[in-house]
Amino acid sequence: MIVELTSTTQLLVFWAVAGYFLGAIPFGIVTARALGLGDLRQIGSGNIGATNVLRTGSKLGAAFTLIGDAGKAGAAVLLARALAAEDAAQIAGFAAFFGHCYPIWLKFKGGKGVATFFGLLFALAWPIGLAAGATWLATAAIFRYSSLAALMTAALTPLWALLFDHTALFSLSLCLASIIFWRHKDNIQRLIRSQESKIGRK
Repeated sequence: MIVELTSTTQLLVFWAVAGYFLGAIPFGIVTARALGLGDLRQIGSGNIGATNVLRTGSKLGAAFTLIGDAGKAGAAVLLARALAAEDAAQIAGFAAFFGHCYPIWLKFKGGKGVATFFGLLFALAWPIGLAAGATWLATAAIFRYSSLAALMTAALTPLWALLFDHTALFSLSLCLASIIFWRHKDNIQRLIRSQESKIGRK
């Protein structure tokens, strides 16, 4: 269930490094500073993602952050696919996701990877991206927890990879899901204690 390796080791290493540094661009912090919203790490949850930007009251900033965080993973995948091969595309995408979660510029304290996860999925296989998006929307609409929607989406994405016959993405989606669950460990504890904030509630 692993994508066939056709690229040279040197090429794969190049795209892993390129993907990581592309993913490590902290669009949330850049956007917050550009719009005069302050240091995002000192606001709300301290997270650098779009949800925390939204806590500043700037919907425009949150939209820019969401597009940037999703787009950097998508760009890594599409560039590697166009200039190398599918194995390089998967590695570049995973590296971008990892770079977002653990950026060297921020002492490896990055975001939780949800937007980057979606950008990666849509670029690698858009039907899986659509299924993942539908999962997030349905879970969020029913339970009103953004974190629960992200966790449910991450958990079901490997299943969508199998159902849509993209078995090469199965292993990758398992790795991505495990990191998302780890990055949401505090949210999981709050969900268990019924202390997690619901969507739309300050």
